[in-house]
Amino acid sequence: MRKNRIGYIVLGAILAILLFNSYFILDETQQAIVTQFGKPVGEPRTSPGINFKTPFLHKVQFFDKRYLEWDGDKNQVPTKDKKFIFVDTYARWEITNPLQFFIRLRDERSAQSRLDDILDGETRNAIASHDLLDLVRSTNRDPEITEDFMEEIEILDDITVGRDKIEAIVLQKANERTTDLGVRILDFRFKRMNYVDEVRDRVYDRMISERNRIADQFRSEGQGRARSIEGNKERDLAQIQSEAFKEAEEIKGKADAEATNIYASAYNKNRQSIELYKFLRTMESFEKSMDENTSIVLSTDSEFFKYLRKLN
Repeated sequence: MRKNRIGYIVLGAILAILLFNSYFILDETQQAIVTQFGKPVGEPRTSPGINFKTPFLHKVQFFDKRYLEWDGDKNQVPTKDKKFIFVDTYARWEITNPLQFFIRLRDERSAQSRLDDILDGETRNAIASHDLLDLVRSTNRDPEITEDFMEEIEILDDITVGRDKIEAIVLQKANERTTDLGVRILDFRFKRMNYVDEVRDRVYDRMISERNRIADQFRSEGQGRARSIEGNKERDLAQIQSEAFKEAEEIKGKADAEATNIYASAYNKNRQSIELYKFLRTMESFEKSMDENTSIVLSTDSEFFKYLRKLN
């Protein structure tokens, strides 16, 4: 009885192992092929759910069903107009035929290496076949002028192809080379472009020179405007001073004329008072300028002698 129980347990364990190795489950992000001794067996399994296989004899190779990322290396590439630039690219791809993919590439690591060769090669060919201007622009839109000094900037030459079309050319050429690999490249883009160090330094120097030229132009225009303002100020100041002097002289002339009229009127009204005033002022002046020790010599036509003679 005990031996029968052990036999049932062993048999049950064997059946469980066989059952566990006779199926596999695919989720929505996976696809797979079944291999026997390293060779594919049957059609690819792409539907999510439970799939069956021969226990221990068959093995399952899983592949991703989602969009996959390819990130290119940063390479130095010459353009058609002999300008060396660094180019950094990226792409998205997917496995469209897992059976063909397994036969040609085996796994995703090999696929990434193969895509490096294909995409990098097509990128170099496309860049070497087009000018730099086509690689950095997609349209012939004129640059927006936001400042007055930008009006002197040269309008860029028209492009014949454009960046978007070059990316499409690379994508098309690369897909032509991947049709037998079981993969499809969904999208290709230039992630970044830049001059090599030597060329970039020259470009920066030219940009600095251009900005210095614009700054010098601003300074020159400012100095000219300042001189114009100074000239206008001096002219206006001279005009104001001239008009003020003229007006002051006119006022003084009117005042002198009015004072003369007043003196004449007063003189005519009271001649004796004026004579008395002149006499008293003359006496006061001599009184202040002379003392008992002072000797004077008077001429016959002096005012003081005239008054003394009248007193006598």
